[in-house]
Parts: sequence; structure tokens; C-alpha cells
Amino acid sequence: MQTITGRGYLMKNKTFKYSILLSVIICMIFLSGCATSLQNREKASTHVNMGTAYLKSGQFSTALREFLAAQRLSPNDPEIRYYTGLSYYGSGMKEEAKREFQKALSIKPDYSEANNYMGTIYLEEGLYDKAIEKFDLTLSNVFYETPAIALNNIGWAYYKKRDYRTALIKYESALKREPGTIILPLIQKNMGIAYLAERNINKAVFHLKKAIDMAPGMIESRYWLGISYLERGNREKAVEELRSVIEASPESVFGLKAKEKLDYISP
Repeated sequence: MQTITGRGYLMKNKTFKYSILLSVIICMIFLSGCATSLQNREKASTHVNMGTAYLKSGQFSTALREFLAAQRLSPNDPEIRYYTGLSYYGSGMKEEAKREFQKALSIKPDYSEANNYMGTIYLEEGLYDKAIEKFDLTLSNVFYETPAIALNNIGWAYYKKRDYRTALIKYESALKREPGTIILPLIQKNMGIAYLAERNINKAVFHLKKAIDMAPGMIESRYWLGISYLERGNREKAVEELRSVIEASPESVFGLKAKEKLDYISP
């Protein structure tokens, strides 16, 4: 039987001890890294919670500071990038917002909310085809919980392209996919003005009245209802609706447009 004796045994014994020591050190470093990572995630979460509270109250600059602090702790978190984008967007910094949404999508390509906001920005910039592409990507995620929002956005993009028939198809799809959506008054209003653009005045009035029944304070619906009554030749009802817009919000965009229209039609 072979035995281990002398210097060879000591060398092997030392090597064994060193390997154990090295393993212990590596394990300690790993555990320390895990602990640091966990601490960073917890700190980042605190900043995110504070940031979302500021976002909800419309304090976009303060929210941005919180999300940037969270980013420094967790730079590859797509949700933090998305919220940072929302903060930039709310502050009127669209290019910075796009950069953050794009970063979120590079980390998580099927991030529907980020795609939807990218589409919204393209829509505002008049890049309707790019907007539709982003909204379609939003809808391609079967787990997206608010498809009516994306479908309404697609409808609005087609409306701006003056493709009113396709816009109406998208609005109808939104109602079918999500009949209880919180943006139901908005969809009804958008359907009304699409029918108005198609010169289908009766349907325009029908949908605009539905929008007002659901959201009486939505003065844009009242403005377009007034315009629809004018197109139908019902001047008395048109004046009534346009005056209600001016009384509700005289300095708003639609308040000023209603005043201009009333001045034009008044004898």
C-alpha cells in the first residue's frame, strides 16, 4: 500500500489548505457583492417609490431627481429608465425622454409602456407612421393590460393622416377589446370628430353626446358638438354648446376657438 510521507505530503497539505482558504475568500467576496447588490436594489426601490409619488402629483423635476438617483444604484433596470423617461417627458424634455425609453427597450424589448410613450412622442412630432409602428409593437405584447390606449393612439395617428375610415376601425377595436376602459369618453370624442371629418354629422353628434354624458367637463367634446350642430344647420344648439365651452374655460385653446367661432357666426 502506497503511503504519503515527508515533504511531498507537507506540500500537498499546504496546497490543500491554500485552496480551501482561496475558496473561502472567493465565497466571502461573492456574498459581500450579493449583499451590496441587495442594498443597492433596496435603496433604488426607495427612490422609485418616492419618484412615483412625485410623478402622480405632477412634480416632474423632483421625481426626476429621485429616478436619476435610483439609476445610479441600478442602471440596467428598465422600469427605472421608463420612469425617468416619464419625468423628462413631463418636464418638456422630449429628446431626453426618448433616450430613456429607448434605453428601457434595449434592456426589455417587449416593454409595452415604453413603446407606447415612444409612439406618443412620435405622434406629437407628426411622425405618424413611426408612431403607428410603436403602437403596434405595444399591442404585440399579449400581456399588455390596456390595449384600448394603444388602439386609440393608432386611431388618432390615422385621423391625423386623414384616413378617417381606418381611424374609426381602430376606435371600434378599442371598444371591443376593452369595453370598460377609463378612456372611454376620449374614444367616443375621437369617434365623433372622425365622423364629423367624414361629413357623417348624425353619427358625430351621437358619439360626442355620449362623450359628454360620460365626462361633462371635457370641453373639447362640447366644442366639437357645437361645430357639428353648426354643420347640421342647428345654430341655436351650436351657440349653446360653444358658450358653455367659453364659460367653463375661457382662456383654454378650445375656449378661445369657441369665442372665435361665435364671433364669426354672430350677426
